Amino acid sequence: LAAACETLDAIRGRGRPAVIVGGTGLYLSALTIGLANIPPVPAEVRQAVTATYVAMGENAFRSALARLDPASDERIQPGDRQRLIRAASVMEATGRPLSGWRAAAPPVLAPSAYRSAVLDPSRAVLYARCDARLRSMTARGVLEEVAALLDRNLPAELPAMKALGVREFGRHLQGGCSLDEALAEAQLQTRRYAKRQSTWFRNQSPGWPRIEALEAPDQWADLQRLLQRA
Repeated sequence: LAAACETLDAIRGRGRPAVIVGGTGLYLSALTIGLANIPPVPAEVRQAVTATYVAMGENAFRSALARLDPASDERIQPGDRQRLIRAASVMEATGRPLSGWRAAAPPVLAPSAYRSAVLDPSRAVLYARCDARLRSMTARGVLEEVAALLDRNLPAELPAMKALGVREFGRHLQGGCSLDEALAEAQLQTRRYAKRQSTWFRNQSPGWPRIEALEAPDQWADLQRLLQRA
């Protein structure tokens, strides 16, 4: 967020408009909604809250969270264990609901300061692109890359070890499945991830206009038309 603000100020200083292109929703939320300066949650608190989640199950845990932080309960999607535990951990550690911290963080960009759009191609076309990308990866060294990563013996809970394809192609390298099976599973998980991204943008930016074109020149032309109408 600090780096983005510095860059935006520099562009503004040259008298030019900025085009912000994002894939990671959190980065866009930081600019348009705000990023709360939440104190670090002690590891022991998170561990205790995680144990409570496991013991209670999602439904009971969510009901307990709703009594303390109804806004977070309403915002967090079903099955999102990570965010449920995060919200409860912040409440436990700070005595203040996560939604309260969020409300106290003003956005860098006011709603009137920008115009927006979401690239949203059809699901069928998007899935076909996902599948083609995975096929291309198998021909361009993904097995060697995953093998080099596994050779480092990193802890399984690290984000790098959870990257799409690592688990699936790693299982093949360790003799657990054929390459075709690994590819099919990696494609499935990638399509699921793409669906979650689409769902996130649908929930977080329902009023943003959608651009369904797939090729970059067509997307740019559609964006220009949207900006001219705004």
